[in-house]
Amino acid sequence: MQLNYLHAFIQITKHEIKIILRSRFTWITPLVFYIMVVCLFPLAIGHDQTLLANMAPGVIWVAALLATIISMGHVFRNDFDEGYLDLLLVSTYPLSLLALTKITSHWISHGLPLILISPLLGLLLNLNTEELCALIFTLLLGTPVLSLIGAIGAALTVTVRSNGLLLPMLMIPFYIPVLIFGTGIMIMTHNHEPVIAYYAMMGAFVLLSLVFAPLLTGQALKIGASG
Repeated sequence: MQLNYLHAFIQITKHEIKIILRSRFTWITPLVFYIMVVCLFPLAIGHDQTLLANMAPGVIWVAALLATIISMGHVFRNDFDEGYLDLLLVSTYPLSLLALTKITSHWISHGLPLILISPLLGLLLNLNTEELCALIFTLLLGTPVLSLIGAIGAALTVTVRSNGLLLPMLMIPFYIPVLIFGTGIMIMTHNHEPVIAYYAMMGAFVLLSLVFAPLLTGQALKIGASG
């Protein structure tokens, strides 16, 4: 049975990724937004390389957080509009498993491109090699948490038309710990301070989110769809 679930998870995730990639506007828009926000800061601040390096952690992480929020609104919206969400709710597979496939496909199509483009943006903000490595590791740990937590809010607001700032208002308070530790690792790396405790906390966020977020997302889908 577990192998059957694993096979279903892989096949559904592949199918979801193909659907997302066909809708180029859906996954390119957050990426372009992320790049534009990061690139605008050097233009506004000027050529002060030290100031750019000091501001880089906050700039990159806030941009990644906002780009993730922009993309989260589409995780379940199209399924609801097309009636596919009703099939998910009555599926024989656990709803938490189906929610995890949606979250995984979202992270691969949205979070992973952010991570891949981030080293180039880090060079633009005058980060050194050690800081670039810290940037990549923190985003690898942090962006899955953003997707996992954001899926809960997306499920709750799936039937709300023109929700505007509703989803950001729901999710940003829960994103703050990830933002603090993600930027903290980069700042401490810049200051050559030990960061193992911060990495441990980020790892704990990933594990806790991975365990509880799919379950909560499944319940939120039931609540959101009935609303």
